[in-house]
Amino acid sequence: MRVLRSIQWLFVSALLLSVAASAQTRATRPPSKTPPAVEQGDDEFAQYAAQGFQFEHARSPEWQLAEHRRLDRALAAVQPQRKGVVDAYVLVAGLDSDAVFGREAREAAKVLSRRYDAAGHTIVLAGPDGRGADTQPRGSPDNIAAALARIAEVMDKREDVLVLYTTSHGADYGIVYQDGDAGVGTIAPVRLAAMLDGLGIRRRLVIVSACYAGVFVPKLAEPDGVVMTAASADRSSFGCEADSDWTFFGDALVNHALRKDQPFAAAAKEATATIARWEGQGKLRASNPQLAIGTRAARWLAVLDHGVPRVATPPVGRPATSLFSRKGE
Repeated sequence: MRVLRSIQWLFVSALLLSVAASAQTRATRPPSKTPPAVEQGDDEFAQYAAQGFQFEHARSPEWQLAEHRRLDRALAAVQPQRKGVVDAYVLVAGLDSDAVFGREAREAAKVLSRRYDAAGHTIVLAGPDGRGADTQPRGSPDNIAAALARIAEVMDKREDVLVLYTTSHGADYGIVYQDGDAGVGTIAPVRLAAMLDGLGIRRRLVIVSACYAGVFVPKLAEPDGVVMTAASADRSSFGCEADSDWTFFGDALVNHALRKDQPFAAAAKEATATIARWEGQGKLRASNPQLAIGTRAARWLAVLDHGVPRVATPPVGRPATSLFSRKGE
C-alpha cells in the first residue's frame, strides 16, 4: 500500500477542493481523489494524528443527515452481552474510499462475525464498495470512536472481547482516513490506545491492515490484548489495487486462514507464510507482519478459538495475487 498525505495536502485539499454533492452520495463508485504529495515522517502531522485528526469538506446538510442516520442505525443494532458468555464484539472499519477497502471491510465483517459468533454484536464502517448502494457509515476516526464507545457501553469488560479490524492506507504516523476529496484524517497508535484504555476495553484483538502498521504494536501490546499488523513499522504491505477485492494481508488472514477451524495463532502463522510466498512470487520487499499475544490474553483467546465453526467457508472475491497476471497483460 502506498504512503499517503502530507499535512500541507490535507489542509489544502480540505479547504480548497470542491466536491459536488452528487459525487459525494453516488452509490456505485467512490468520490474522485486528488493524488497527494508524499512526506513521510512529518512531525507536525504526527501531532495532529495523535489527537485523532479529521476534517470534512463541502459536505451538504443532506449528506450529513444521511450519515448520522447510517451511524445511528449501526450503533442501535448492537445488542447487549450475554451474562456468563465470552461475547465477541466485532468492529470492522475501512477508512479509505478506494473500493478495495470497502469490499474487504464488508467481507471481513462476515468472516469475523461468523467465526466469533458475533451476530448482533458486529458493526461495519466503510465507504462504497463500487458494487451497490452506499448503506454503511464511513470508517472515519469520529465514527470509529463512537462505535467503540457504543461497544464499551453494552459489553461486560470483565468477560467480553473487542475484535477490531481496520483496513486502509498507512504511514509511519498511523492509519489514514480519506473519503475522496471530502473527508481526510488519521488515527495514530497513541490515539487508538488512548480510546481503548479510556473506555476500559482491555480484552481486545486488534488487527491493522495497512502499510507501516507495525507502529501500532508498541502502543497496543499488553497482557490482556492481542495485536496483529499487516507489516512491520518500517515496511509497506501490498494489494490495494482499485479493482481488487482484498489486500494481500486481508486475503491471506481473513479470506483464507480465519475461515478455517484453527486457533488464531495458527491462522496468523499460516497467513504470514502465505504473504511471504506471494511477495516472493512478485519479487516484493517483505512486509513482515507482526503478532503480539499478551500473557493473559491467551486464556480468553482460547475460549474464542474453541467456538470457531468446524466447517470452513470457501474464499470469495478476486484474489489479491491477480495483480501479477494483470501486470503481464
